[in-house]
Amino acid sequence: MSNATLVPEARKISTEPRRSDKVFRGIVTTGGLSSLVILGLIALFLAYRGYEVLQQEGLGFITKAEWAITTDDAGNVLESHFGLSAMLVGTILCSLVAVVIALPISVFSALFLNFYAPNWMKKILIAIVDMMAAFPSILFGIWGFLVLMPSVEYWGKLINKYLGWIPLFEVKPYFFTRSPFVAGVVLAIMIIPIITSVSREIFAQAPLDRIQAAFALGATRWAMIKAVVIPHGRSGVIGGAMLGLGRAMGETVAVYTVLNIVFQINWHVLLGAGGNVASLIILKFGEASPYEIKALMAAGLILFLLTLVVNALANVIVKSTGKSGR
Repeated sequence: MSNATLVPEARKISTEPRRSDKVFRGIVTTGGLSSLVILGLIALFLAYRGYEVLQQEGLGFITKAEWAITTDDAGNVLESHFGLSAMLVGTILCSLVAVVIALPISVFSALFLNFYAPNWMKKILIAIVDMMAAFPSILFGIWGFLVLMPSVEYWGKLINKYLGWIPLFEVKPYFFTRSPFVAGVVLAIMIIPIITSVSREIFAQAPLDRIQAAFALGATRWAMIKAVVIPHGRSGVIGGAMLGLGRAMGETVAVYTVLNIVFQINWHVLLGAGGNVASLIILKFGEASPYEIKALMAAGLILFLLTLVVNALANVIVKSTGKSGR
């Protein structure tokens, strides 16, 4: 009795994706587009509410520093002057101070977590860093006001004593309380967990073969980090720094708690006067008239556009600096 050979049917090869792939692709596409739609709707809402003020003030809304409105007993606007230049300068100043302080601390923290810390310590520290990133900003603001401010004011006096000949660190009048430097230190503590987390993930993706090759050639751990890890993760670090910068620029409560809101342009980082756009909005919103609310919406639109510009610059920088290790 002969055994018949069973030949299986030829499998049909098709490039048509399966139904599950189509569903997944649709969900992912919808989620990605929804974020763009939401951002676009926010921009349109701010532009619609603030158009009247932007039209009346023109370019002066960005170049002038005065913020004042006069109304009669019926609530009609008699005279108004709205300018954001002082708040924009304060936003940039506080954010840059925060990034300058936070970036080196975050990079060295990420390198320590990846290449120096024991496994048991690494797990604990990573959990602490991730938990700090989720802290409410009001807690940072209260802690900065009650605990950190006296020490930071002392640091500011030391900087002024030894570096006061630099115009940026000049203080006249001699007033250090609630300065942009204090706000920048608080913001730096807030964004350190963000930059550290991003940098740690980027450094962990450094090519293992290059790391092993560096060790095989006799490189020390620090030499390997300089030759392989840092060049490979440079673009990611810059991206994390820009992400932290965006967080610092939009921070509201913490800055409002530790900074004197003064409507004058102040480029002196240690002088106790300044503000930022977000703190201006929270300061004025509760008692603002309908017309002033439109001005605040216009201020929100400017902050929104400024954040978009920073993110666009971040993308350009990341693409231009994206290099691998040697």
